[in-house]
Amino acid sequence: MDPVMLGLVLMALAFAANLFNRRLKWTKAVNLIPGPPAMPILGNSWDLLWTFKANQTQAFDFWTKTYGDIFRVWIGHNNAIVILSKPEDIEILLSSNKHIEKSRAYRQIETWIGQGLLTSRGQKWHSRRKMITPTFHFRILDQFVEVFNRNSHILVDKLLSTNGKTIPIHSFVALCTLDIICETAMGTNVDAQKNSTSSYVTAVNDATVSFHNRSMKPWLSREVMFNASADGKTFNAALKILHKYTREVIENRRRERDARRRSSLSVSEKDLGFKKRTAFLDQLLQAKDPEGIPLRDSDIQEEVDTFMFEGHDTTAAALSFIFYNVAANPKVQESLVEEMDQIFGDSDRAATSQDLQTMKYTERVIKETLRMYPSVPLFARAIKEDLPVTGGYVIPAGSNVTISCFQMGRNPDVWPEPEKFDPDRFLPENTARRHPYAYVPFSAGPRNCIGQKFAMLEMKSTVSRVIRRCTLSLPSPGYKLEVQGRLILKSTDGVLLKVSPRTTQS
Repeated sequence: MDPVMLGLVLMALAFAANLFNRRLKWTKAVNLIPGPPAMPILGNSWDLLWTFKANQTQAFDFWTKTYGDIFRVWIGHNNAIVILSKPEDIEILLSSNKHIEKSRAYRQIETWIGQGLLTSRGQKWHSRRKMITPTFHFRILDQFVEVFNRNSHILVDKLLSTNGKTIPIHSFVALCTLDIICETAMGTNVDAQKNSTSSYVTAVNDATVSFHNRSMKPWLSREVMFNASADGKTFNAALKILHKYTREVIENRRRERDARRRSSLSVSEKDLGFKKRTAFLDQLLQAKDPEGIPLRDSDIQEEVDTFMFEGHDTTAAALSFIFYNVAANPKVQESLVEEMDQIFGDSDRAATSQDLQTMKYTERVIKETLRMYPSVPLFARAIKEDLPVTGGYVIPAGSNVTISCFQMGRNPDVWPEPEKFDPDRFLPENTARRHPYAYVPFSAGPRNCIGQKFAMLEMKSTVSRVIRRCTLSLPSPGYKLEVQGRLILKSTDGVLLKVSPRTTQS
């Protein structure tokens, strides 16, 4: 053999051997962490899909009870995921500035939201986070209270029109939160609650369902496979509608602003004249990067689409679970009514921002619901360098780490009687005794949820309006939820409840 060719062959073999050894070393390091036996090639995908019927929540619950609050699973043969549910380990991960990149699983959603605040990495994330944070200032959030009130009023009318029949309440709530996020994020009205069959509303539902389905099917992880599937075709058709709508809103809003400038009107004065509100889109149109350069329309669309994605179904899921817990716990419902009576008396006026701040018991009900039913039950990070955690374990670089909020919220060592719904767990004296990372439904650390204050105001407003006018009850004695954790935690039947008029209205 030619000496040069021989040298190249030997170099290739050495390179391959080095890769194999590094891979073998990494695999052994991952497998030092306890976890279920993995099949060749498939890893634990077979267990997830067939043994647990694609129910991540059920699978992780079983594995947590079997292996403890840190374990590893293999999705396929080369994707190692380490699941954490111990507050001390979660603090190590989330408080670090080194491990802030989202896992590669999030890249599947980039076709929908691009590289906005949820999925962006490195310097782009840092600059966007700094740029967008002021848009969630409390003065800006205050102006959305009227939007919350108006849309929750429509929700109540829709619920009461069911005349006490058993309904999947999530279907009603999801349309309400879609109306709210469209108006607050883009400044547009889609009237989802009044026209649930519109092309935009249907596209939002199709995209959400299709993406959830993909998250449960590892063979659809690659774009080529997903795009060829029925779910992929539905998803991509929905995205065309959603992206077209967002682009048109941005273009129209920018033209309006340019026209106002040309007419020598104050932009801020005129914008606030839109029912005295400024949508997040308006804030982004004014934003500039660290070099003072305004965002391009494509950059703005990434962030608007991200707001839409994060602020719709997550809040709808939370509200649905809140209403279930209220119905299942009559004493809690009575206490909520008492708080509403103390704030509003006999008045039927809309809630103010100050009213929402006063709703301390309502806030505890929301927090306890998110403890038991976190809207985002799992969130993940890519580990770029070895991460030592408690128990003497080291999570090797190249792994993905998933935080299981659902399992942590059910841990009896952290939450005594975890299946009991008790809002008083969040009284200040009880909160002070718990580990600060025992409750992270909005994540924590540098990449915590930027919209959590917005979400809390929206949930308080909606809960207060429903409680003031409605009585919630279970469809039958002993009715229990069966939940399924995908990208967002959902009840398999949409949370069945009965809604009737409150006999003694405030």
